[in-house]
Amino acid sequence: MKISIKNNTQIQKMRIAGKLASEVLEMIEPFVIPGASTGELDKRCFDYITDVQKAIPANVGYRGFEKTICSSINQVICHGIPDNNRILKDGDILNIDVTVIKDGWHGDTSKMYLVGKCKPHNERLVKVTQECLYKAIEVVKPGAYLGDIGHAIQQHAESNYYSVVEDYCGHGIGDIYHEDPQILHYGKPGRGIEIKEGMCFTIEPMINQGSKYCKTLRDGWTVETKDGRNSAQWEHTLAVTSNGVEVLTKRLEESL
Repeated sequence: MKISIKNNTQIQKMRIAGKLASEVLEMIEPFVIPGASTGELDKRCFDYITDVQKAIPANVGYRGFEKTICSSINQVICHGIPDNNRILKDGDILNIDVTVIKDGWHGDTSKMYLVGKCKPHNERLVKVTQECLYKAIEVVKPGAYLGDIGHAIQQHAESNYYSVVEDYCGHGIGDIYHEDPQILHYGKPGRGIEIKEGMCFTIEPMINQGSKYCKTLRDGWTVETKDGRNSAQWEHTLAVTSNGVEVLTKRLEESL
């Protein structure tokens, strides 16, 4: 396994791409309402990235994926495909996952949106999943281990009676979309690869109300919970600094 260590110049380019990705999620929020289609949201994101940001939507054409965002609703864990016929309903929970390329460098992030008025148990799932991400970010620093990240997520999720999806994980990122190392969202502290300054990767926990098991639909992309219960996900792209971590995709609403 060869892990890329980024220098200051490269991280600055990733900082720019990460900011653009975060701005896409901020831009689209007012449009995530009952009655909107995921296809409409996808087009708005595509137009914003290409026309306003003068950047490239990384997902378009990636391994055959045709859309700009992944739109994952309710029991969809990840990789939901936007569709003009998929209309958001009051009470849905939606994950929008977007990756922007600027000057050859990637920024990858996702956010959960509450559509209209949601039931308390769904609001709680969304909140706890975000807390899992934040608790994982807190442990990232040189000298820590990738197992520390997974442990922080797993401990918080399971203490709240949720399960952690094990079939999908975070990843190294830079001028390549997905590279080593893999960032598991479960694990034991002190285990795995040691974290070093200059490493850049995503953390993107997927947390289920029911069991951890999932299934892929016939479209080859959409991943759902096997038991049909809801799932949530949040994601950030990070750069390891000399004494901690920088969240490259931080949104204005966040105090990370």
